Amino acid sequence: MPVSQGSDKAVHGPHPGDHWPRMHGGFRWVVPERFNIAQACCTRWAQAPDGANRIAIRQHGAKREGAVLTFAALQAQADRLSNVLASLGVRRGDRVALVMPQRFETAIAYMAIFQMGAVAMPLSMLFGPEALEYRLQDSEAAVAICDESSIANLLAVRADCPSLRTLVGVGAAALQADLDWGVELARHSPRFTAARTKADEGAVLIYTSGTTGPPKGALIPHRALIGNLPGFVCSQNWFGFPASVRPGAVEGQGSDAVFWSPADWAWTGGLMDALLPSLYFGRPIVAFNGRFGPEVAFALMQEHGVTHSFLFPTALKAMMKAVPEPGRHYRLKLQAIMSAGEAVGDAVFAYCRDQLGVVVNEMFGQTEINYVVGNCSMNGRTEGGAGWPARAGSMGRPYPGHRVAVIDDDGNECPAGVPGDVAVNRFDVHGDPDPIFFLGYWRNDGATRRKYTGDWCRTGDLATRDEDGYLWYQGRADDVFKAAGYRIGPSEIENCLVKHPAVANAAVVPKPDAERGALVKAYVVLAPGHAGGDALVAELQQHVRGKLAPYEYPKEIEFIEALPMTTTGKVQRRVLRLQEEERARALQS
Repeated sequence: MPVSQGSDKAVHGPHPGDHWPRMHGGFRWVVPERFNIAQACCTRWAQAPDGANRIAIRQHGAKREGAVLTFAALQAQADRLSNVLASLGVRRGDRVALVMPQRFETAIAYMAIFQMGAVAMPLSMLFGPEALEYRLQDSEAAVAICDESSIANLLAVRADCPSLRTLVGVGAAALQADLDWGVELARHSPRFTAARTKADEGAVLIYTSGTTGPPKGALIPHRALIGNLPGFVCSQNWFGFPASVRPGAVEGQGSDAVFWSPADWAWTGGLMDALLPSLYFGRPIVAFNGRFGPEVAFALMQEHGVTHSFLFPTALKAMMKAVPEPGRHYRLKLQAIMSAGEAVGDAVFAYCRDQLGVVVNEMFGQTEINYVVGNCSMNGRTEGGAGWPARAGSMGRPYPGHRVAVIDDDGNECPAGVPGDVAVNRFDVHGDPDPIFFLGYWRNDGATRRKYTGDWCRTGDLATRDEDGYLWYQGRADDVFKAAGYRIGPSEIENCLVKHPAVANAAVVPKPDAERGALVKAYVVLAPGHAGGDALVAELQQHVRGKLAPYEYPKEIEFIEALPMTTTGKVQRRVLRLQEEERARALQS
């Protein structure tokens, strides 16, 4: 199923081994009028000669007989569920909520919903009743599929969600739901005639939380998967491709590709950057719904022979601190790591390169326009005419097919070195429509319009661009602040703090100050075996002062057991910033 092609026009890069100009300038999109994610990620593999044996998902921790799900079995179960949902009155365009962790049934549900032409609305199992209620009400979801992790919260809000007609329970949740997943699937046919969806039809509705106002539902079309693929392939060093066509490949790599990420399949990162592209290339992904831990992660990757992964910087920091020399304890087969969500920083970059044997490829995107910027280091190998050098601390460059720029408030591109808003153009460098774009915010045309300046879609993330086209993250627009007249981006200070052996993680926010407007304050999570105190505060301040500008060192450091995090692993600096503002008001009253 071809989705892209290269042109014959060659644009040579300025440095040996830098193939980005040629790859970016020579790429052309091929987007069919009709496209369905389920057909691309499941049906075509299930119908292949080896569909009954080709593994789609491996369930970590499952007993031997239930440890794998083949593409043929995935398709048959999806067909049964499509028939169940059709019998419940679900029609093309209707929203079906999914509130489950990484497990077979979650993938089956996605495929069933997609092939019907309905819209999957993934919801995190970590959501409380209020979060679930808002999203179910706003989307008017007709059916919700859940397991024991979420049934109680769904039952608590069901009475206030009049559009929610049916709860389908998986496993133990079946006892409290309207319908039992296992019973219903057994009653229905394993044959279903899939809808011939247009590439522009809605497939996924994911709610994104902004800094102000209620969450907004981003409606993602089927074609967005096509838009994700160039970035996925580049950041995962030609994942799943046989050695004969992988640039700089080692013989035998590619055919044994196994993917795993702790990213929840309810979020863009877990769904669009892990589950769906792995299945698109017909390769297995490991499902794990336990609690993340550094040792657990290493043991899982060793057991399943994981070759490719998406790991948040937060996870990599924890792994770096807990297992500084993984080669002494684990036998890994890693070929590529993509990281996103926060700036990776050079400390984590060096750990992945030196201890894991992988040059981490940083990636940047957001739900509305995902997988648009990043690196393609190929672990330092650029023979074969692909890839570009990764620069520690850089977000990378625009992936092939995406026109990305740093723009000012008026929509003009900023000169190199001048910070601005990272934005993506609706059209690529050839003037063709970019398929990565979301359709808009659910029933919120005003918010959709405000997202754009002309053809530029703003991300709300600040960065600078260097002369070679690499982007350097400065932070969210609302995370950057001024202290004593200086503009402060938290990422650089946090990265510097994490290099100290006593620091496991850190977050930097402004503390209101009458004279300077704000002071630089750091919240620090200590690494095991270290204790806080005045001596350590002074040591950390000197550590930063000796590496960054004098105005950047934290004037105040507070030790904290854990940083507030989103369910996708991003530090919630806003929570800490509001805490500081509240403390300041309390002192004034």
